[in-house]
Amino acid sequence: MNQKISRKQFIQATAAAAVTVAVAPVTGCAANSPYDAKGLPTVKLGRTGATVPIMGFGCGSRWMSVPDSEKALEILESAFNQGLYYWDTAASYGNQKICSEERIGMLLKEHREQVFLSSKTGDRDGDHAKRSVERSLKRLQTDHIDLMHVHAVSSVEDAEQLGEKGKVLEVLHQFRSEGVIRNIGFSGHASAAGMKRAVELYDFDVMMMALNHQSTERTEDFEGLPAPLARQKGMGVVAMKVIRPRETVNGLAADDLVRYALTLDDFHMANIGIDSMEVLHSNLEILRNFSPLDEEKMKEIRLALHPFYQGANLAWMDPAYQDGRNSGILLA
Repeated sequence: MNQKISRKQFIQATAAAAVTVAVAPVTGCAANSPYDAKGLPTVKLGRTGATVPIMGFGCGSRWMSVPDSEKALEILESAFNQGLYYWDTAASYGNQKICSEERIGMLLKEHREQVFLSSKTGDRDGDHAKRSVERSLKRLQTDHIDLMHVHAVSSVEDAEQLGEKGKVLEVLHQFRSEGVIRNIGFSGHASAAGMKRAVELYDFDVMMMALNHQSTERTEDFEGLPAPLARQKGMGVVAMKVIRPRETVNGLAADDLVRYALTLDDFHMANIGIDSMEVLHSNLEILRNFSPLDEEKMKEIRLALHPFYQGANLAWMDPAYQDGRNSGILLA
């Protein structure tokens, strides 16, 4: 693949630009770890070895819907100060006015050692993926990313080509060998079979998957197909789109959906978008008082979710879906 400068030169240049940024630990919360969950429940995120809160701060659609960057950063910093140091973003999150990674970079440089940072690249071609990661580093004002996902594995065929020569995984593994990326994962929204195939073929560190939906034919069992296998292989398993059922099913409580996700056996944590101090405080209250739901309550929620499980009205179940275009905002 074509390179105008060496990765070493790029890393050095990026590090110089990112003033005050220090290298974060490879793994989690040992006695000398800079991570501090402020008493919130934590979990070891699979083979990453990192100890993280059981809830991540999603810097996608909900957070991006806050138009004022100062207010958005106040929410993020408040979350950080209260123990939410797992931040999730993507190269594609943003619109013509707002870029999630750039917004995060305004605050990240003040706390780089104390934040576990996750981002994503949607590119499959190796050269494009390389440029995407380098752009993310610049936007985020950092010289390393703790977890880089291959964004939105969409089918078995998509999964099978990720590891081909000249494709995205070749580049991500090279970046990892140089310390630019600490861990490699993938996300998925539309194909349980595609995600399962990715788990089977590669030794990813983390899988992040949409929760609480299946296809109309009930062939896309996301909870039942990829999640248990990923957990068995030692991967960290992260749930997303946890509260989205409320958009299509009346009467579902956001708190119940969050607790439902956190109770599932095969998931380590849930990544939740937060767009206000009120939502932040509600989520923190859930965490501070969290205990798993009993089976009766889990069955009750599954029954209430049944219309959502059919998936007919879910944008991301459409084969043409691009993770998350909606009125100019890219969705988490």
